[in-house]
Amino acid sequence: MAGTAFPSGDPHADRRASYAEGLADAGDIPAAIEVLCGALELAPGWAAGWFRLGELHETAGDTDAAARAWDRAVAADPADVLGAGLKRDLARKVPVAEAMPPAFVELLFDQYAAGFERALVGKLGYRGPQILTADLDRAGLHRAARALDLGCGTGLMGQALRPRCDWLGGYDISDRMLAEARRKGVYDLLEKRDISGLALSPARYDLIVAADVFIYLGALERIIAWCAGSLEPSGALAFTLELGSQPVELRESRRFAHSRDYVSGLLADAGFTALSLTECVLRADRGAEVAGLSVVAGAPGTRRDRQGDGAAEVCA
Repeated sequence: MAGTAFPSGDPHADRRASYAEGLADAGDIPAAIEVLCGALELAPGWAAGWFRLGELHETAGDTDAAARAWDRAVAADPADVLGAGLKRDLARKVPVAEAMPPAFVELLFDQYAAGFERALVGKLGYRGPQILTADLDRAGLHRAARALDLGCGTGLMGQALRPRCDWLGGYDISDRMLAEARRKGVYDLLEKRDISGLALSPARYDLIVAADVFIYLGALERIIAWCAGSLEPSGALAFTLELGSQPVELRESRRFAHSRDYVSGLLADAGFTALSLTECVLRADRGAEVAGLSVVAGAPGTRRDRQGDGAAEVCA
């Protein structure tokens, strides 16, 4: 239960919440809701309690009550470490969030770091680094002097990039993911950064890569503009994302998907030259393949000759 990991600070409210969990485990959801509401009367500012109440209402099929509870969770914790706003938007089917709350992403990956690679690669068959390096090769981009791995995580993409670059930096929002990446010894620089709010600096890169990272951002205008302003004139941007039918689509997984037209239009507006937009399978999720898009684009003002065997996949 959310209340177990995030206690209310009121022992009486916590005991009632624990009793509510017992009722929920026994399948008596209405009684669990009633008891948890009593706990929240004692601790009305308890974000985790409101989040859990939303989950119970969702289980009961009352999406309106669930959305109201998640509203209260966000009001109690504007940083929204539990991602209640995303749950609320999904319940109302009118998403308003343009990105996952940074505090939610940080907590998610701090908790996930130790078993991240075992789950993502071993169980879900994740292959983003292999897809991106193959598409970079097909675009004739075999080497870079300075490369930056956005949302580097545990360093899976960094391991694929290291033989291809002279200098490699990595940004991630999670301290624990950065600790895992540091153990690999493949980065020249690792920094804790929220990539949804990066500010331009004098640093310039020949290659910026974001493997399965933009799925946590939603609207991509700001990060694409940052990449455009951070690349050398001959540089390139490469990234993967989940492929959707809407420009920006919040999914039940609380990840974002993006349409091909949205991505290609955004790149064109930012001045990029799209070298390839290739449909692919990123990984599995709940037994189903996750359709993705692998994108390689030249920095604004750059034109390149098309090379390799990927000519059928090139969109200029």
